Amino acid sequence: MKNSEIIGLSQEELVAKIAEERENLVKLKFAHTISAIENPTRINKVRKDIARLNTELTKLKAQSATETK
Repeated sequence: MKNSEIIGLSQEELVAKIAEERENLVKLKFAHTISAIENPTRINKVRKDIARLNTELTKLKAQSATETK
């Protein structure tokens, strides 16, 4: 997922996307544990996507907190 796509998401969409990606990460890890997946770097990509989503969510929360003051 590109940063430009992440920036355009609302707070609710970010929370939903984070949950979806975490579920995807669990499935990938499980599949890799059972038998090696074709491209194990996908696990790292999903972890980085989750981190990017969390960073943007934190920015949005901080921004909304300053707007309400």
